Amino acid sequence: MTAHLKKAELHCHIEGAASPALALDMARKYNVDVSDIIRDGAYVWTEFSDFLICYDKVAELFRTEEDYALLAETYLTELADAGTIYSEIIVSPDHGNTIGIGADAYIRGLAAGIEAAKAKTGIEGRMIITIIRHYGAERAEKTALYAAERAHPLVTGFNLAGEERMHKIADFTRAFDIARDSGLGITIHAGEMAGAFSVRDALDHVRPARISHGVRAIEDADLVARIADEGVVLETCPGSNVALKVFPDFPSHPLRALRDAGCRVTLNSDDPPFFHTSLAQEYEIASHVLGFSDNEINGMTRTAIEAAFVDEPTRARLLAKL
Repeated sequence: MTAHLKKAELHCHIEGAASPALALDMARKYNVDVSDIIRDGAYVWTEFSDFLICYDKVAELFRTEEDYALLAETYLTELADAGTIYSEIIVSPDHGNTIGIGADAYIRGLAAGIEAAKAKTGIEGRMIITIIRHYGAERAEKTALYAAERAHPLVTGFNLAGEERMHKIADFTRAFDIARDSGLGITIHAGEMAGAFSVRDALDHVRPARISHGVRAIEDADLVARIADEGVVLETCPGSNVALKVFPDFPSHPLRALRDAGCRVTLNSDDPPFFHTSLAQEYEIASHVLGFSDNEINGMTRTAIEAAFVDEPTRARLLAKL
């Protein structure tokens, strides 16, 4: 068991962290029929594009600042109960605008939830604003300008998520430049549903400190060596990758191969209830399925904190907890 290990997470989409039970509570609150997306206490989807539709329908169940405070507090408290000391949640101001409460209220609600969880448990939390790839570059740049205003001090990073097989990473270079120039930490989804070329494009056009997923870099040995040499941190999500059939099973997952090649790797849950996982389960998989020792897993947690988008005094406090 890995319950005794301290944990940290850099990659979780906050709407994707809503449990089916919480989603059902929201559905009852707003009198929404969710029988097409929740059955027998589980989310229903078949492949990636179908998953995105299910995700969006769940996200639409959260409609107020208070709903988002509840979502963030519930998830971070759950993490803390499993020994987690740090969490970065991926958030989308575009969604706040879509549901009609506006980006500011959306961010405020999530921040209130993070702060409430910290007051209860001591867990430290931050937010990473994401642009949505399938919305296109123009909308991405508007979101980047919003992110650059630093709507809340807990907003410390910037990401690109969504359908990886749409648009080119180069289309989003200006959005990332806006975010970087404002001092936000940079990470980007690449090398998940698209291959090694996606990771190379991310490195060439965005120059991220971290890559969300990045696991398909394993298809190109020179690229793996580059990631190791440049010290780019990979936010790996084994449970998500297997659920989405990026790899057929855990023995096929390249986490160990990437780490053994010198890449800096971390453990993350992505959209945990959608993939029947949790951060605690990802640590269990690393230990009991992939065969990592406690020291090796602690090294991944240390890497996560070293790569976290936090100020240096906070990083020092977190490292001291390890």
